[in-house]
Amino acid sequence: MAAGDIETYYEGGLWKNRVQGNQRPFDTGSNKAEVQERGRARAIADGVEHIIKNMQGQIIERNTYPRSRDKYPPRG
Repeated sequence: MAAGDIETYYEGGLWKNRVQGNQRPFDTGSNKAEVQERGRARAIADGVEHIIKNMQGQIIERNTYPRSRDKYPPRG
């Protein structure tokens, strides 16, 4: 993960978004889908990668914005 990428993660009973390299989240909430959508919007606006983690802290999804920056685009 590069500094500046957006991370959606679970901590202390809440879903949170933060910019990599920062300790403090810029967004929190109890609904994962809503927090994840706000993280995605921020990643798109900033043109960075959005990393989504599960409750155990494992990366379950990565999305690069804009898509043209993706080093390993999906086939098809």
